[in-house]
Amino acid sequence: MTLDRSAGLTETARALAAGEVSSRTLVERALARIEATQGTLNAFRIVRAEAALAEADAADRELASGARRPLLGVPVAVKDDMDVAGEPTAFGCAGAYPPVAEDGEAVRRLRASGAVIVGKTNACELGQWPFTEGHAFGDTRNPWHTGHTPGGSSGGSAAAVAAGLVPAALGSDGAGSVRIPASWTHLVGIKPQRGRVSTWPRGEAFQGITVNGTLARTVADAALLLDASSGNHALDPHRPPAVDASAAVGRDPGRLRIALALKPPFTAVPARLHPEVRGPVVELAARLAALGHTVEEANPPYGQIGLTFVPRATAGIAEWVADAPFPELLDPRTREAARLGRLLSGPPLRAARRAEAVLHRRIGRFFETYDVVLAPTTAAPPPRIGAMAHLGGFATDRAIIAACPYAWPWNVLGWPGVNVPAGFTPDGLPVGAQLLGPAHSEPLLIALAARLEDELRWHEHWPEPLTTDSPVG
Repeated sequence: MTLDRSAGLTETARALAAGEVSSRTLVERALARIEATQGTLNAFRIVRAEAALAEADAADRELASGARRPLLGVPVAVKDDMDVAGEPTAFGCAGAYPPVAEDGEAVRRLRASGAVIVGKTNACELGQWPFTEGHAFGDTRNPWHTGHTPGGSSGGSAAAVAAGLVPAALGSDGAGSVRIPASWTHLVGIKPQRGRVSTWPRGEAFQGITVNGTLARTVADAALLLDASSGNHALDPHRPPAVDASAAVGRDPGRLRIALALKPPFTAVPARLHPEVRGPVVELAARLAALGHTVEEANPPYGQIGLTFVPRATAGIAEWVADAPFPELLDPRTREAARLGRLLSGPPLRAARRAEAVLHRRIGRFFETYDVVLAPTTAAPPPRIGAMAHLGGFATDRAIIAACPYAWPWNVLGWPGVNVPAGFTPDGLPVGAQLLGPAHSEPLLIALAARLEDELRWHEHWPEPLTTDSPVG
């Protein structure tokens, strides 16, 4: 049996367990696809060719012995903010970072499931922006149109999965950084409950707003990777009750009350929903209604939730900058954000953390009326490469808010959300919608997303294959 780039995580794991293909063959093919597209997509910061092949050979020996693990021998990728033993963790920053000694907890759990990590994917500097560009590594491009960004900050992971370089990848989400690139590359992106996938060795990444999540072409694949990477380090401060994400894929979600939330949450500058995004999201809402759900326009009572986000986000940047071995190489916008984070790290940060419980109660009451929120993932289609990369700090913030005002409140709350593909603009650029739920609602969101996937068959649509000779436009 021959597995091509369209084989997802679930199918690849099944074929390996059945002896239909070897891990070495799959890893060699993944490495070849990465090499062929690095000049166009630029999805990877680090490619672990030699180490990955050795791990594939070890997986093949284990498979031959009759051993079985959920992802034994399957090639996957992880984002550049995750520790992989023997590799640097530069998180999009410039400079020769030293290799780390140990795997982060999420990577350790992936390895325990048998996965082979072929490399670390590009992310913008300290994950701050919804584009994946930087002087440390260049521009990561969207496989649907290489003149546009795949989003960020998990843009490398999204580009790698969307182009079929790997069947699935881990990313992280601090203000939509899994959901935004999933939206702009036609993928499923799961942002789980805070603590579901450990961020150790940082027990609370970015003051608790950042979580690790999964990117894949299908709900089943994203759920399988979530199950494989879930779990906690002994010192993790957040330890949610376990869920079986894969079991939820085939489950009937029941008849749900769905709030279509088209109004952007509180922002300091205006944000407007682009008609090319609004149309597909409203059409998705109509599809849900046709499936028997009750759908009506309603917006969660966010209030001035943004005032609690900024101190946590900028304090998190300040923490990373304090550990950076080459601070002089950082983007001026990063240094500016870190200065603000240090200013806000006292009483404003403590007030922001205390406000989370109030927000949980207020927005939690909304879920007494509705089961799920359906919202745009972004307000605009993917911007062109370079549209935000060279702006000043305030201009960058304005551009980010205009393009991506919808995702970050769920990072403040720490609750789960799932991006699903919603369609394409007239120019063929992907856009997405997010299914949002209260605490620990991953099984419900996954069941609903899987039902939509059965209906819409989004995983059957692929970008054209890219090679080093593909035009960059």
